[in-house]
Amino acid sequence: MTNPRSGGGKTARYGLVQRAEDLGAQVWMTSAERDAASLARNAVEEGAQVLGVAGGDGTVSAVAAVAADGGLPLVVVPAGTRNHFARDLGLDLRDPGRALDALVDGESAQVDLGVLGWRVFVNNVSFGMYADALLEPGYREDKPRAFATVAPGYLKGKQWVEARVDTPWGTVEFPQVVLVSNNPYHLTTPRWLGRRFSLTTGELGAVVLKRPAQAPPDLLRHLRGELRQHQRGADPPGEGVVVWSAPGITLHGEMPRLDAGVDGEAVRLPLPVRCGIRPGALRVLLPKDRPGILPERAARH
Repeated sequence: MTNPRSGGGKTARYGLVQRAEDLGAQVWMTSAERDAASLARNAVEEGAQVLGVAGGDGTVSAVAAVAADGGLPLVVVPAGTRNHFARDLGLDLRDPGRALDALVDGESAQVDLGVLGWRVFVNNVSFGMYADALLEPGYREDKPRAFATVAPGYLKGKQWVEARVDTPWGTVEFPQVVLVSNNPYHLTTPRWLGRRFSLTTGELGAVVLKRPAQAPPDLLRHLRGELRQHQRGADPPGEGVVVWSAPGITLHGEMPRLDAGVDGEAVRLPLPVRCGIRPGALRVLLPKDRPGILPERAARH
């Protein structure tokens, strides 16, 4: 399965369809009438033994859910814009086609999947500024403009998430941003900020930016300082940010629905929102020759 629109047309630019067919794979394209999940289910019904997906995290998560439910291995081809999941699997983002080598000599690995009701997420679920930007008209065509439109209200402390979040240090009321990831993000080294060195911890990562009583002049600098305090082992963490990991994370409140971004796709979710994790739920096939990142090496830089 491939999303021809992902990554500004990476499927065509890197000749992924031809490269996959040369290896004996059958390729289906998503369209307005046929989404990635339905194509994957059709492939399973026709007897597919391996599923492959080329696209961004949203497309990957749709096919990953079908693969996990059917007990089939998944080949991930990084053909989206950010490709967070593929990156953290150690795949080569500069040449997406190299991931297809897994069809020839792939090695198998079990990884976790985040769950949100019936949905699966391979990267994260976000609430707040990022989720609002996704809902802006023309977000895909002009992401900087979308973020510039929604950011001022959050940065000035005048906009927030209409929900409460339970944390190990108590409940946070109406935070500015909530980010729940499939396995925790690395936060201690600027070079590797936002990377996941493991997709097998069996836990979600959570980052909550609190709503300040009075926003500081430079909120982003303030939050960076709070993260540094967290990195030094402050417990509880600083006033502006709460970071922890857990097998389940819940948002609750009085609003009927909450805007969210699930692997970069805009959705509206009924409250309460309960995020969980399925340890080792997905089997992926990875090419033996891939860049990868060694956590112990990254921790030293």
